[in-house]
Amino acid sequence: MRVDFNGVIDRTNTYCTQWDYVEDRFGQPGLLPFTISDMDFASPIEIQETLKARIAHPVYGYSRWNHNDYKQAICHWYESRFSTQISDKWIAYSPSVIYSIATLISLTSEPGDGVLLFTPAYDGFFGCLEHSGREMVTSELLDDDGYFEINKADFEAKVARCRVLLLCNPHNPVGRVWQKNELAYLLDVCRRHDVFVISDDIHMDICFGLSYCPITSLSTHRVAICTSASKSFNTPALGGSYVLIPEKDLYQRFLQVLKFQQGLSSPPIFGVLATITAYQQCGYWIDELNTYLQDNLHFVQLYLRQELPQLKMQFPEGLYFAWIDFSALKISAEQLKEQMVKAGVAIMTGDVYGGAGKYYLRLNVACPREKIEDGLNRLQTAIEALRSENG
Repeated sequence: MRVDFNGVIDRTNTYCTQWDYVEDRFGQPGLLPFTISDMDFASPIEIQETLKARIAHPVYGYSRWNHNDYKQAICHWYESRFSTQISDKWIAYSPSVIYSIATLISLTSEPGDGVLLFTPAYDGFFGCLEHSGREMVTSELLDDDGYFEINKADFEAKVARCRVLLLCNPHNPVGRVWQKNELAYLLDVCRRHDVFVISDDIHMDICFGLSYCPITSLSTHRVAICTSASKSFNTPALGGSYVLIPEKDLYQRFLQVLKFQQGLSSPPIFGVLATITAYQQCGYWIDELNTYLQDNLHFVQLYLRQELPQLKMQFPEGLYFAWIDFSALKISAEQLKEQMVKAGVAIMTGDVYGGAGKYYLRLNVACPREKIEDGLNRLQTAIEALRSENG
C-alpha cells in the first residue's frame, strides 16, 4: 500500500472535537475517543500539497465555486467511481450537508408537514428536524440479528402523510448500503404520494463489496443528494459540501436562499481546492482506505468473538463504524457508558441514534489499529467490571 494508515498522529491541543472535547459528551476529559465521525488519518498528500501551495499565496480574499474546475471534478468522480452521469447544472455549493438538508426541507415542505426518516439514525438529523417546524416521523428499521432492512408496511403507512423522506445512504449508523432495488422501491412509493426525497450520501465512498447507487441515477424528479468529499478524505475542517438538484426551479430557489437570504455563497477556498484535488487525484487513496477499514472491522469482529462473545457485530456494507449489539449483557446504555468512562474509553452508545439503537455501541474504526486494540481492551475492562458488580 502507498499509504501508511498505521501511523499515529497526535491530534490533541488542535481544537479537535473528537480528542479535545470528549468531555462534552462523556463528562470527563482525557478519554480514548471513538466518537465523532472523522478519521485519525492524515488527508492524502496531494491535498496537503495543494493547500500548502495556496497558503504560500499571501492573499486570502473572496473566492468562487461556480466554475468548471470545481463542477467538472465532481462530475468526473461520479463517472469514474460510480459509473453514473450527472449534469454540472445540478451542482451547487453548500456550507455543510446539514445546511443543505435544512434548506431543502424548508423549500419542499411547509411548517407542520411530516418528514420521515429511518431509525436508528444519525443524531444530527434529530436536531435539524426538531428546529425545522416540521413533524419528525420515524420508521424503525427491521433488525435481523444486526442486519437492517426497511419495514415496508410501516414505511408505506407513515410516508403517505409526509412531504419529505430524509434518506441516508450508506445508512449511518447501521452500515447498510441501500441497493438499486431498495432505492427504486422507495422512489416508487414516494412518487405515488408526492414525497420529495433528500438523500444524505456523505459516506458514499466508504462501501465494502456492494456498490453505492446515487438516487439521481434512478430518477431526476423530486430528488436531491446532499454530500461532500470531506468525510471520505478527512477534510471537514476545511469547510464546504455540495448538493445535486436536478430540477431547475428548485436549484434556483436553493441558490437564492444560499446567496441572498443567507449570504453564504462565497466558499472557503481551501475546501474547494481540497474537493477538486481529491476527486481528480486521490481515487487510489480511497481504495486503500477501504481496504484498511475492512481489515480493522474484521479485527473488531475477531476480537469480540474471542474475548467478548456476548457482544455481536454484523459486518457492515459501508461506513467506518462497528455497530455492536450488547443486548446479551442485560444492562442499559447508561450503565455501560458509566463503566466505559471509568475504564478510560469513549464509545458512542446507540441510544444517541434513537430508541432502536439502545442496545448497541457505535465504534469508529477510522484510526490506526493500535488505537482500536487499546479501545477494545478498555471496553473489555468495563464489561468485566459490570460483571463483578452484578455478581
